[in-house]
Amino acid sequence: MAHPPRIALIGNALPRQCGIATFTMDLQAALAGAPGVPATGVIAMTDHGASYDYPPSVLCEVAEERLADYARAAARINDEGWDVVSLQHEFGIFGGPSGSHVLSLLSRLAAPVVTTLHTVLASPTADQAATLKAVIAYSSRVVVMAEKARSLLTTVYSTPDEKIRVIPHGIPDVPFVGPDAAKARLGYAGRTVILTFGLLSPGKGVEVMIEAMPAILKETPDAVYVVLGATHPNLVRSEGEAYRHRLQARVAAMGLSDHVVFEDGFVAQDRLLDHISMCDIYVTPYLNASQMTSGTLAYSFGLGRAVVSTPYWHAQELLADGRGVLTPFGDAAAVGEEIASLLRNPDRRAAMARDAYRHSRSMTWARTALDYLAVFDQACALPAQRPRLIPLEVRPPRDAALTPAASPRALLALSDDVGLYQHAVHAVPDRSHGYCVDDNARALLAACALDAREETSLPERQVDAYAAFVQHAWNPDCGRFRNFMSYDRRWLEPAGSEDSHGRTLWALGVCSRDSGSAPRRAWAGHLLRAAAPTVADFTSPRAWAFSLLGLNAFCGAHPPIRALEALRRDLAQRLMDQLRTHATPAWPWFEPCLSYDNARLCEALILSGEGMDAPDMTQAGVRALTWLVSRQRGTGGVFRPVGSDTFGEVGVIRPYDQQPLEACATIAACRAGWRATGQGVWIEEARRAFDWFHGANDLGAPLVDEATGSCRDGLHPDRPNENRGGESVVSYMLAAADLRRLQREAALAADVHRARAEMA
Repeated sequence: MAHPPRIALIGNALPRQCGIATFTMDLQAALAGAPGVPATGVIAMTDHGASYDYPPSVLCEVAEERLADYARAAARINDEGWDVVSLQHEFGIFGGPSGSHVLSLLSRLAAPVVTTLHTVLASPTADQAATLKAVIAYSSRVVVMAEKARSLLTTVYSTPDEKIRVIPHGIPDVPFVGPDAAKARLGYAGRTVILTFGLLSPGKGVEVMIEAMPAILKETPDAVYVVLGATHPNLVRSEGEAYRHRLQARVAAMGLSDHVVFEDGFVAQDRLLDHISMCDIYVTPYLNASQMTSGTLAYSFGLGRAVVSTPYWHAQELLADGRGVLTPFGDAAAVGEEIASLLRNPDRRAAMARDAYRHSRSMTWARTALDYLAVFDQACALPAQRPRLIPLEVRPPRDAALTPAASPRALLALSDDVGLYQHAVHAVPDRSHGYCVDDNARALLAACALDAREETSLPERQVDAYAAFVQHAWNPDCGRFRNFMSYDRRWLEPAGSEDSHGRTLWALGVCSRDSGSAPRRAWAGHLLRAAAPTVADFTSPRAWAFSLLGLNAFCGAHPPIRALEALRRDLAQRLMDQLRTHATPAWPWFEPCLSYDNARLCEALILSGEGMDAPDMTQAGVRALTWLVSRQRGTGGVFRPVGSDTFGEVGVIRPYDQQPLEACATIAACRAGWRATGQGVWIEEARRAFDWFHGANDLGAPLVDEATGSCRDGLHPDRPNENRGGESVVSYMLAAADLRRLQREAALAADVHRARAEMA
């Protein structure tokens, strides 16, 4: 923008005792002191039951569990015309499941949002992943403080790399000084001081450092370990000072009372800087590798102290190349040995301290403020990031228990190092029919669904096998994928059907967006770009639909590629034309007959309309799906898909043989229908189709073994088909994954709508 922005910050604020509060206020002060910034203000998150005497820079406060406060804060930001919002995100500071209440604030804001992520989890729960993805969607830019966080955002949360900025944790700009003067001021003259600072809690590893002290004292008898900081407020609420007392008792039992000092209290910055200045070695013995950011580490490093730390993610990056010392987690002997070695070698310790100070000059708060202002300028220049809020007609309750994820055991039993077998005799793989790209593409889709933060996952080696099968199926000589391969690894044709090619593009598009492996995502995108142009000559509506599912996934997650965008528009228009050509009031469908994977035609049109902002397509897809589900209903309201014995018969629908593929496709299409309309009927229809697997069908016969995830191949008129081939097993896995996603999305949307209802 033409002038520096007016900046509203959302986060914890001092005097609340936590690292986020310190960071928020330090960042606010740095931004307020930057050249030309006209105004800054803070919206303070207040924890349950607490009250704080906030400074004048705090505009208002939000009680974390009070939804109305979030709406009021958004209204104030909008009414006062703040130019940009800087959100400090940590799951624990916002109310609602996994902090989802913050979405009700973000959904109301007019100004662009730049979110600083203080925690990025490598293995989030489903709710955590969904909430953070929503926060990221509302954000024009996201800021992290370590490259590891950038990597996790791209791989785990499918965040486009161009949306991410890495800005290190800020530090005070103070001179490099020796420790003696500060030691004299604080009563530690003549002592060798080792320091840990921060809110006291078990995850900080203080007990490990206490166990290391005897070895250190053998080398340096005057050493003292100072533990500075109050007990974490959450720990105080749950057990008082019991943890601190346990540590003190252990110190006394080891005869270390003269060498381990606990200085209780949440200290102001000047006192903190004095303590860091006096230490000879700063130690962060944290016990968790996933600690993404440590303000105490940044501060001690920035003051030019020799640091010994466990290798959590922030420490690995900041202390690389000899700028500090890393020791294994929980290893008191290693900690003691490294600290004793540094104390024996003052020259090495001094060189490490000077190197840390030199390296940290780019991290001062003044520099950090300028980096943030550059990101704010970028955010203000972008179109506002406002994901469309699903307009719920029925506000579903949050499910107490999600549909269980499907076990991968049966899928793995049907797989080898080549890929997924097509068929089985009962549950035993049938090698005589070999493999096909259709089923391996489906298996790759299932692997991506599990990658997307389900509670289970497939071994990487097996996912690699499915991907390798798809790669080997590619025939660049004709621009097509082969389909069938015999058990002895011979391809049986140079090119498969149009539908198998389209289904493979679908898997590649989803893999390029959802795979937990960055190299696999890159591979999938590369192969999709090579294989997509061929589809322009296809005549099969299902091949168009399958290809659209892949193109929608790819185009929604990557920078625009003109040729692929044009192909997506062309295929979607073909489906619309197909519907206009064949639909009648009595048969409002894409073709004069029903066949297999029928609901995928509706799903592709709905998602294409959503992705291309073409509401006529979305509405047409929803209308077609409404008709289809009305025809897929048996006695007592059970799900009854069109049977394979009437595939392709004009105007005819008979119920047998019923295939798992149809239930799977219907659930996915219902999820798309719900996202487009918010109508509760789509959740009900998805549940009805899923219950078909578990016996709510014409025969009352369950098709699934939940312990293994195996699925029978369908329903004959008088019995289930006892064979359990690859297509059926993968169909059940995908059906369970899509229903779980729908349940989570509905619950999160309900949270936001409940917030709006409170303000109505």
